[in-house]
Amino acid sequence: MPRAKQSMHGTGTLSEREQAFVLHQEVAHLATADARGIPHVIPVCFAISGNMLYITIDDKPKTTFTALKRLRNIAENPAVAVVVDRYDEDWARLGWVMLRGRAEIHTGGTEHQHAQALLRTRYPQLAKMDIARCPVIAVRIERTTSWGNLSVGEGG
Repeated sequence: MPRAKQSMHGTGTLSEREQAFVLHQEVAHLATADARGIPHVIPVCFAISGNMLYITIDDKPKTTFTALKRLRNIAENPAVAVVVDRYDEDWARLGWVMLRGRAEIHTGGTEHQHAQALLRTRYPQLAKMDIARCPVIAVRIERTTSWGNLSVGEGG
């Protein structure tokens, strides 16, 4: 397998190739850490608008939103990373994009509504859920790193 090219930039924006790859994938992995630096990684659904990545807490039977480890971690330590990747048995198709930035939790307002609308458009399953009352994690993308095959056509 030829050596894959790695790209890293701190502009806060994705290249066209990175954005196409990210938007082609349906799941990302959100990495948070608490105040002591203990990591926590979970799969998430996401949407992107400009240099912002949004994740909603969906309408699952949870006791309280404040009990969620990802939200507690962001309150203690807003530095996060999000990895969007593709695995394939054909290793020439492997690729990933890592987005790093600072996260905020929104529980209402214009940005919250905008994020929820984007997420409902991207994931039809959310249309049946009462997510308007659910918090949104907003990640301001500060740095991107990518590696591998980011094509989204037949070869990617």
